[in-house]
Amino acid sequence: MKTHLALLRGINVSGHNMMKMEALKTMLENMGFQNIRTYLQSGNVFVDSEEEASKVGFMIKQEIFKVFGHEVPVIVIAKEDLEMCFKNSPYLKEKDLDTKKLYVAFVSTELKKENINDLKISQFKPDEASIDGNRIFIKYAIGAGKTRLEGKYIEKKLNVIVTMRNWNTVTNLLAMYSEE
Repeated sequence: MKTHLALLRGINVSGHNMMKMEALKTMLENMGFQNIRTYLQSGNVFVDSEEEASKVGFMIKQEIFKVFGHEVPVIVIAKEDLEMCFKNSPYLKEKDLDTKKLYVAFVSTELKKENINDLKISQFKPDEASIDGNRIFIKYAIGAGKTRLEGKYIEKKLNVIVTMRNWNTVTNLLAMYSEE
């Protein structure tokens, strides 16, 4: 049995794709997943399963559509993915860093360092971004609500699925993974 973290994109945001965590938990139990734990109302769900990560994501996405009628992209990440966030973030070593302005965009496929050029980051200055495999580290100058460098933009430019989490959430999800 392996623990998977499923990141659901765009649920319970601004009244869209509403779904109670208890109902989601019941749905996942009915699918045969075990040790189901959720974090916040924004689609962070731990499940234990014998299935591979890609199959877990596909199964959850299909069942959400069947049960709730929402088309919700799901990215499944391993504990190692979260650990790599702490190891590889180019911003964590900065002095006087405001972690409230740090985000991680989890991407559906592996990216190359050159893909950063496709994002045309210079038009978002002073916001910054750095690609590391299937993660994009983002440091906002003002905040996530005051920029156009967001998930939909990244998806369109790179033709991928993206779900973003703030640094506080990433930190808490890693702690929850460690509670297994």
